[in-house]
Amino acid sequence: MDVRLLKYFLMVTREESISKAAEQLFITQPTLSRQLKQLEDELGVTLFNRGAKKIELTRDGLLLKRRAQEIVHFVEKTKQEFLHNEGELIGEISLGCNDIFNMKFLSQINKTFREKHPLVKFTIYSGSSDFLKERMDLGLFDICMFLEPIDLSEYNFVRLPHKEIWGIMVDEDSPLIQKESVSPEDLIGFPLLFPIREASQNELASWFGDYYSQIDIAATFNILSNTIDMVREKFGIALCLRRQSTTRGLRFIPLAPKLETGAVLAWRKLQDYPPLMLQFIKHLNDFLR
Repeated sequence: MDVRLLKYFLMVTREESISKAAEQLFITQPTLSRQLKQLEDELGVTLFNRGAKKIELTRDGLLLKRRAQEIVHFVEKTKQEFLHNEGELIGEISLGCNDIFNMKFLSQINKTFREKHPLVKFTIYSGSSDFLKERMDLGLFDICMFLEPIDLSEYNFVRLPHKEIWGIMVDEDSPLIQKESVSPEDLIGFPLLFPIREASQNELASWFGDYYSQIDIAATFNILSNTIDMVREKFGIALCLRRQSTTRGLRFIPLAPKLETGAVLAWRKLQDYPPLMLQFIKHLNDFLR
């Protein structure tokens, strides 16, 4: 499969129009149409439903879009790993991250690394630990921040220095706003927003103990930043980890008894690491020391 055809396909999905995509690619519309037909014939499927105003992806088209993004990303990343500029490190490091307190620590690592190697850039992806691990296993990330517990048997890793503290995020009108901490019984009767990750739910279920059967889970979420507006609109109280940044009109209140979770930075075990990753891993370990 020609990577060039995949890039053409992705441009059409972005523009939702063959004519507009052809303009962006600096080729004629008939040429692009022939290329797309060639791709469909090679795969034996129909990729587009061609409407009057815009084209839409079929189910097979949606699957190819996801795979094409992964393939193109991997090819471009491989090219960058072979770039050299008179001995200076150059290239991209892709990082998977959680929205947690230790993000401050990772930001310091990235900052000090770029001070030494200014031609390096970082690509940051956010998501739950399970989502990040899935993409890490596909080779799409160089290094990931994971919340424990997680299976790290296939990874090298370092533990981050700060424990992540569980608590609730409430709006300023909540009757709980003045509390210094909240216990399981304090949360009975409130609609709760729970993390979608099974390991986190299990930790919280243990913390609630006998009260778990009495709580009201109104929704689940995978990234806290997407849940903040629901808290602000009084849809519910989010059970979450402490964040580095504060959010206007909201307050984080820790749980009591205290509930903490460890975090790690992990990378795949490889026979040979690219020079950029070798230097970053060395910098990470030096920074920790």
